[in-house]
Amino acid sequence: MSHSTFCRQPACLPNATLTLRAWCGLHGIRKTLLTLVMALLTGALCGISTTALAVGADPAKVLRLYFPAAEDGFDPAAFASLYSNIVSEAIFERLLTYDYLARPARLAPMAAQELPTISADGLTYTFQLRRGIYFTPDPAFRGQPRELVAEDFIYSFKRFMDPALRSPWQFILEDKIVGLDELAAAARQSGRFDYDRPIAGLSAPDRYTLRIQLKTADPNFSYIMAHTPFGALAREVVETYGKEIIAHPVGTGAYQLKEWKRRNRIVLTANPGYRGFIWQFQPSADEYAKDQALIQHMQGKSMPQIGRVEISIIEEPQSVWLAFKSGQLDVVNVPQQFIGEALQNNQLSPAFRQQGVQLQRATDPEITYTFFNMQDPVVGGFSKEKIALRRAIAMAYDLNEEIRVIRQGQAVRAQMPIPAGVVGHDPTYRSSLPFDPALANALLDRYGYRRGADGWRSLPDGSALSLHLQGVASGAARPFDELWKKSLDRIGIRAEFPKSNFADNLKAAKSCKIQMMGSAWTADYPDGDNFMQNFYGPNLGQSNNGCYQSPAFDALYQAAQKLPDGEPRNELFRHMSRQLEADTAIILHLTRQRTQLIRPWLLGYKKHPILHAEWMYLDIEAQP
Repeated sequence: MSHSTFCRQPACLPNATLTLRAWCGLHGIRKTLLTLVMALLTGALCGISTTALAVGADPAKVLRLYFPAAEDGFDPAAFASLYSNIVSEAIFERLLTYDYLARPARLAPMAAQELPTISADGLTYTFQLRRGIYFTPDPAFRGQPRELVAEDFIYSFKRFMDPALRSPWQFILEDKIVGLDELAAAARQSGRFDYDRPIAGLSAPDRYTLRIQLKTADPNFSYIMAHTPFGALAREVVETYGKEIIAHPVGTGAYQLKEWKRRNRIVLTANPGYRGFIWQFQPSADEYAKDQALIQHMQGKSMPQIGRVEISIIEEPQSVWLAFKSGQLDVVNVPQQFIGEALQNNQLSPAFRQQGVQLQRATDPEITYTFFNMQDPVVGGFSKEKIALRRAIAMAYDLNEEIRVIRQGQAVRAQMPIPAGVVGHDPTYRSSLPFDPALANALLDRYGYRRGADGWRSLPDGSALSLHLQGVASGAARPFDELWKKSLDRIGIRAEFPKSNFADNLKAAKSCKIQMMGSAWTADYPDGDNFMQNFYGPNLGQSNNGCYQSPAFDALYQAAQKLPDGEPRNELFRHMSRQLEADTAIILHLTRQRTQLIRPWLLGYKKHPILHAEWMYLDIEAQP
């Protein structure tokens, strides 16, 4: 989506009536319903024009969900896993978010009153915060209501650069905001991050005005301000709980953490102090017909409606499927091995239709790939024989079989690292690495990876050659392991498939300790930069899990960051894609097609391409 086409009006998230305490700060004062109604009828509540009385979410309305992998914790600056971020998305508010129905994804205000005012040179962003936003009550506030102010965002942004935190999102703000890198450098030298030290790049002229000064213009900066980790925390909460902040997330969002059994169960309840809003979204032109029933169910409702969200960690696909079929889950991404049971002739099966189950299908803005550890002594490095080994491995992998057999046709091959629906994607681009086991064998022969009498290849120096493809201990991993073994057998390479949990695997990858591992990346914001930053050398230890450091790629990436959306920038993205192929730093796989089944009592559901915790936009009817 072109950055120049953003709507600058906050029409999609109007100011709904807030609670009396939230607007006026009259903590603990009880008002009668009559008083509130009279205030509404006069059109004034504490001097603020209002549109409707916010109705509290119904605790009897319970949304039952699952995560297929475990969370890490709920400090948005400390964790990069998708599932931790989904929960954080519901608890912490960013300055910006996305319109729920607009496709392609379109920015909308969240804690900010409207989209930012941007200076003519693109260097200064000014946000005006909504007044009367309050943090969820917490002992850290000593019994006093705590309003969200501009300084909370300044503090939260500084945390990403604190060396003690080692934030996996630090790279997003590095070399971007005036004075912030220097503050981090001083902390590395002194051993203490000075949160009280003012910097020119982050300032608050008053309680509700946030001014951000960039070093160079960045067309993606508004997207960054909508990215889940950049929600606001209160400093006193962080300082009260220290490292245990991961279990005490206190935000201003629609939901609050009620219960957490690590890697087992997460329960959230509606935040009673949340200001609420009126559901009045408009469909995009090409989605108009699809969205009419959804709009009919939801238009005009005071949100949120759902009072409780229960999330179970269910890693085995069969258990997920059984839980949905037995009515224990309200939404399911159909595991690929059960597509044949869910669909008949590519339509919802009669059994599910009789239950009133709804089918939604979408292609997410994502890629899956296998990365090589470019620092590994076996598969890493840039010598010709190392590139030949990685390229042979890539050409031996039968992606068509993965799509046809494992994915049951619910995926399309990814040709470049930027998927469809994301700025920078080129639908005419074609990968230069085909499935060609014969050519892969010839390449290994040429560069000295000889077969022994047992048929297995050795390294050029004669030592044993064996690959280690790291994975998770799940039944879902078995067919992928079998396909990998079958693919590598074709070229005479032994392989082992060690297992650990996802969080530990991710930690080891960021330390360059994993030889090979499968990965997926879903858009944090709909721009090619969000995908290419995964391979940028300075992001090693953060988003660059393959530890890829290519001066040629880095130069292209740096040049692209200086350009606005357009063909010159798109050409750089194409060159970056070719450089990745030339070095064969990754094996690019596919984009999954999401097949979701939704129970009939869940209203308003439409999977968003960027947001994941869409719970505050939904409603639940009485369940049987």
